[in-house]
Amino acid sequence: MAGVNRARAAPADKHDRRRSELAESALRTLGELGYARTSLREIASHSEFSHGVVHYYFADKLELIVYCVRYYKARCVTRYDDVIADAISADGLVEAFAAKLAETIRDEGPMHSLWYDLRCQSMFEPGLREAVTLIDRTLAEMIWRVISRYADLAGQGTRLSPAACYAMLDGLFQRALLGHVAGHADALDELCQQVRDVMPLMLTAQDHAAHPRAGALAAGRLAD
Repeated sequence: MAGVNRARAAPADKHDRRRSELAESALRTLGELGYARTSLREIASHSEFSHGVVHYYFADKLELIVYCVRYYKARCVTRYDDVIADAISADGLVEAFAAKLAETIRDEGPMHSLWYDLRCQSMFEPGLREAVTLIDRTLAEMIWRVISRYADLAGQGTRLSPAACYAMLDGLFQRALLGHVAGHADALDELCQQVRDVMPLMLTAQDHAAHPRAGALAAGRLAD
């Protein structure tokens, strides 16, 4: 019976594996060209697969892109788990978190550019909204795990909501990504410093003598 079950599962496994292979290939093209300039035919021409094969596994461009984004972000949502697990101090977590943010822009910039492209497109493309909203919520939860661990290590509570923390860090990340794509050599260093500045502000009222930069920020004395 087990052998029969494996035999029956094999076609589905093969189908899922091929869809994943197509997603890997499509993501590279989408990252280079963006949503608007990419078609199924364009994806096929930049891969080892024919247009007919791509169309067999995905009915249209929208279905492929939704699958691609889910596939990629499923790998991303655990990216900071090691940062959380390895942190033994609040300051150490901030440094590791900032470094990981910079690293992922450096190593996977086109994929992040694609994500922001699709998030904007979802405002005009109803077929993208469900997947984008789900992924955005998952990313917010990922960031909240970092903030919660940071608060625990600092021995403080959180001042801001999960949504506010995510919006602040996501804004910094997107701005750094844009700078990196535009060739600004200091974009990632600036991101790391901004994360160091902002993270303390997410915690409950604290001793500004211990966090002088946080105190300066709160008073509006630090330049961008």
